[in-house]
Amino acid sequence: MRSQSAMEYLMTYGWAILAIAIVMVSLYSLGIFNTGNLTPTATPGSCQVIRTPAQTGLAGQCGNLIPKYVGQFNWARSSEVKLGSYPGYTSLTRSVWFYLSGPTTTHQFAIGSAGNGCCNYRIGILSGGTRLAIDPGNSNDQYSASNVLAYKQWYNVVVTAQNNGSSITYAVYLNGTQITMGTGSTSGSIQSISEFCIGSGNSCGSEYFNGSIANVQIYNTSLDSGSVESLYQEGIGGAPIDLQHLVAWYPLNGNTNDYSGNNHNPDSGNVVNLNWNANWQSGYSNPS
Repeated sequence: MRSQSAMEYLMTYGWAILAIAIVMVSLYSLGIFNTGNLTPTATPGSCQVIRTPAQTGLAGQCGNLIPKYVGQFNWARSSEVKLGSYPGYTSLTRSVWFYLSGPTTTHQFAIGSAGNGCCNYRIGILSGGTRLAIDPGNSNDQYSASNVLAYKQWYNVVVTAQNNGSSITYAVYLNGTQITMGTGSTSGSIQSISEFCIGSGNSCGSEYFNGSIANVQIYNTSLDSGSVESLYQEGIGGAPIDLQHLVAWYPLNGNTNDYSGNNHNPDSGNVVNLNWNANWQSGYSNPS
């Protein structure tokens, strides 16, 4: 009787069990259950952009490998990286990955600048909370409507800006999804930057970031939503998506070099209290 019941059970549910087994094996072969797929593999400088009169392309290991390091910025020690100047552009995109370690008593910015007005191009967090703050390309602050972030998690934030003659149209994306858009007033090109900075905000030298930063990319074009989604899907180790419009690329994978091929490297003495975090994977998940 028992053997007959067992046979009836297998005949009824056997195909379902087999189908589940096949799916599990397939997922395993894709590395879904392999925690090693977050093991850091990419050495500093393993991927870079090469520019020649005939061709612009990627060179090295550029398969979106997980970086070995990310930049560790300490708010209490005023960590920052000061970089060179950039001209005014009619359109601009900034992309950054960051991890918030905790609150500060001031605003904290992953990207900032000094230029015409205190606050051009900033991307960061309002003081004491997790409310995203951005500046679309002029000195008028624009903030998200709610606390869309959390501490001890990795995020990709992209801000695009397009000059329309008398105004700037901008869009803000969080992890590949647009969360807000709007218009800021301006005239001429999007304001030039006399000094770009990573890890600080207001005119550089203040509003320091408290956490980790990786894979900063700047483009002199306003990327469309599909390109922004692709940037996020590449993950924290992703290479730039539009090499022709790429202005600067700072993977922050063990150094502060610009790997865009445009040589926007920091001047001597302009890397302040920056450490390299080799245990940064906590809070990071590969985009699904």
